[in-house]
Amino acid sequence: IDPPFDIPDSWEWVRLGKIISLLSGRDLAPQNYSSIPQTYPYMTGASNFSNGELLVNRWTNVPATISHNGDLLITCKGTVGVMAINTIGDIHIARQIMAISSSVVDLHYVKVFLSAIVSSLKATATSMIPGIDRSAMLNLLIPLPPLKEKKRIVKRVEELKATTRTL
Repeated sequence: IDPPFDIPDSWEWVRLGKIISLLSGRDLAPQNYSSIPQTYPYMTGASNFSNGELLVNRWTNVPATISHNGDLLITCKGTVGVMAINTIGDIHIARQIMAISSSVVDLHYVKVFLSAIVSSLKATATSMIPGIDRSAMLNLLIPLPPLKEKKRIVKRVEELKATTRTL
């Protein structure tokens, strides 16, 4: 691994794909969803994200790619890098969204890290429609601090966001 910058000795560089599972969404055919509440919410893209929360306006009974409660969702096509933690439960995600899960790392820390580098993620888009490439995401280098430090970083970022919102 060729680290992009120096980190403290107690930290380590890892590839994101080594500490997370990444689920790429899949679109449903129009006859497989509607605006009438059904079994599974259907998230199609950035329009379902508002200030870190998910908005449900479509539903399906035939999910194919299911994100679970606690997953970190990130928009990966069109409007790139909008994120929210799935607090709804099982939902179907379309191809404009990726779901990140992990039993190894706190996804709030991953969210802080991805927020910091989202502009460079956008710069890797090679097609006419901006997007995040799955392999680029899995190959990202992420600096991992010890657990206490991760929690401190997430807490401090949340404090700073709250201060910014009140200004």
